[in-house]
Amino acid sequence: MVRSVDLSFDAFVHENVDDLVRMAYLITWDESEAEDLVQECLLKVAKHWPRVSAMQLPLAYTRRVLVNLALDDRVRRVRRDGELGLIVDPPIDIRAESALESVEVRAELVEALGQLPRQQRTVLALRYFLDLSEAQVAAVLGCSTGAVKSAASRGLARVRELVVSQSRESEVCEP
Repeated sequence: MVRSVDLSFDAFVHENVDDLVRMAYLITWDESEAEDLVQECLLKVAKHWPRVSAMQLPLAYTRRVLVNLALDDRVRRVRRDGELGLIVDPPIDIRAESALESVEVRAELVEALGQLPRQQRTVLALRYFLDLSEAQVAAVLGCSTGAVKSAASRGLARVRELVVSQSRESEVCEP
């Protein structure tokens, strides 16, 4: 019996680990931290796998654990704030190439997202990069859909401000 549970968990991990790492990266903006968070998350899920696997949506539960770990002050790693401005191309494919027409625009977007508060970046990552509905994001974060809408609206407005100001700065710097 234990072996079938192990195989089920292995299959679950194999099927979902890439998406979980991508999600963690979009929240933390740090590849190493994202991988560490996914490992911690999967350890927590593995401890309770018989109960989790009986749930209707084990992936939704796992995403919730991952977000809670990422947003929990006790689990946060030391931030390398200075590096956020140096990111040109994220090491993990965030599947947003169709929305980005050039490398310059992508770099500006990545820099702007890196400057958002973690909560807003998390909402935008779940909503627009992972294509979760507002209700699904609210369920993952344990908040109301109104809070998700508000955080998304503020986050998008801030990203627009940052991208516009970056564009203006680059126009001024060019001869």
